[in-house]
Amino acid sequence: MKIKEIINEIEKVAPLSLQENYDNAGLITGHPDNEFSAAILSIDATEEVIQEAIDRGANMVISHHPIIFSGLKKINGNNYIERTIIKAIKNDIAIYAVHTNIDNVSTGVNAKICEKLALINCKVLLPKRGELKKLVTFIPTDQLDKVRQEIFLAGAGHIGNYDSCSYNLEGEGSFRALEGADPYVGNVGEIHFEREIRFEAIFPAHKQSNIISALLKSHPYEEVAYDIYPLDNVYEKIGAGMIGELEKPISEKEFLDKIKKVFDVNCIRHTEFLGKKIKKIAVCGGSGSFLLRRAINKSADIFISGDFKYHQFFDADKQILIADIGHYESEQFTKELFYDILTKKFPNFAFYFSEKNTNPVNYF
Repeated sequence: MKIKEIINEIEKVAPLSLQENYDNAGLITGHPDNEFSAAILSIDATEEVIQEAIDRGANMVISHHPIIFSGLKKINGNNYIERTIIKAIKNDIAIYAVHTNIDNVSTGVNAKICEKLALINCKVLLPKRGELKKLVTFIPTDQLDKVRQEIFLAGAGHIGNYDSCSYNLEGEGSFRALEGADPYVGNVGEIHFEREIRFEAIFPAHKQSNIISALLKSHPYEEVAYDIYPLDNVYEKIGAGMIGELEKPISEKEFLDKIKKVFDVNCIRHTEFLGKKIKKIAVCGGSGSFLLRRAINKSADIFISGDFKYHQFFDADKQILIADIGHYESEQFTKELFYDILTKKFPNFAFYFSEKNTNPVNYF
């Protein structure tokens, strides 16, 4: 099996097009056509993790954080980034990062946090706009079921908890096949009128190439007419953070004790207790302070994330309890997420959890 097969499976869940513009997710070192042996799953790609891959006979490291965020002008080994890259290249180890693209999907990092906290009724906290498009095409009536089904299988037609959603309107199309054409119906040089169905369906923008490919392969016409419209609708399955609920409300202290146990942390930086029960919980793995106002507007009782600055704690303004559990701590279960994705497709290949704690923050 080749490394690109591993990459393809990851990107089915977390397409690179969903990463933020500052990010550098994707294949950082290595070639996608290299044979895959085994992979180390980690939060960071560091020198120690690369050595771990060497020791285990793995030729791939799948990390959450990219080792390179901005361009390197020199690779002389003068810092940990350069040394990590040199070590990986010397030992032919591919580094692949899955960062904000897996943060931004409803089955990603924040869904795993919600799962660990046993939350229900979970939804994306800040869904994105501009991630949906609409396909409009014209299908001869006798081929409608076949073509429509292939388009649905490619990922179109999902709205909320419904699939196979489309609009179908019967009408009449016309065309004249010119010299050199091989028409499905009609004759060369003659205008032909055909009963057709105008078919419309929305789809996630990152699935466009698959959907157009399915349309062209299944449609009987030699030249397929179709339109793609960008939409400004909010796409509820893509975006930052998540919000969910506990089955039964508990006290603030009880819930912080629960966080300590679930995330195995000894210290939580938090705002003052508000003296109310915790029921609705907002979460964001990593640095989530930009979502605080959204969490308040969604009536969350507590917001769990990392990297809050001193003055940002004041922004809670006695409307919400902030629980800063640390950046690494909030994302530690991402390795499990990688494992779940990959072993479902490749159960007979080796995927090892990194045993290195790459958290650069220590507590005394």
